[in-house]
Amino acid sequence: MTIKLSSAAFPYNGSIPTAHTCEGANTPPPLKWSGVPDEAKSLALIVDDPDAPDPKAPKRTYVHWVLYDIPPTTSVLGDSESPPHGAREGLNDEGDRGYTGPCPPIGRHRYFFKLFALDTMLGDLGNATKDVVERAMRDHVIAHGELVGTYEKAAAGATSKPRTSAKVPT
Repeated sequence: MTIKLSSAAFPYNGSIPTAHTCEGANTPPPLKWSGVPDEAKSLALIVDDPDAPDPKAPKRTYVHWVLYDIPPTTSVLGDSESPPHGAREGLNDEGDRGYTGPCPPIGRHRYFFKLFALDTMLGDLGNATKDVVERAMRDHVIAHGELVGTYEKAAAGATSKPRTSAKVPT
């Protein structure tokens, strides 16, 4: 089953607005979805960039956001600083909880927003990384959706602004 995932900020394969990057407010873009199965017990969102550090010679996938145990009745994430009540945030590759926006060092990168409907709650996974959450989700995904955005820094030498997402206790 497929979940339809979209953003009012950018179309599929479109450019992510600066406001949602290290050159702007570094807030997550608004997301909305439909098609979550009735039997879903929770949702998980992973945002990553497979083009790091250089899209012409990628060496790793950089993780920007790990959010799980999202209530299945949730159908939108705004560009606010707080995740939905009850959701848990894992660690991004900055070593922090919450969203860290695109800030590619070289070229235009792709950012994959992946939403999973699960037949279980994952519970407290501690300082969960993307890998920990993906292992916990294994055999529990009943539907998924994906949105891809792109970004290339406009200003040479731009540095990451502090993330503004609120921390969720684990």
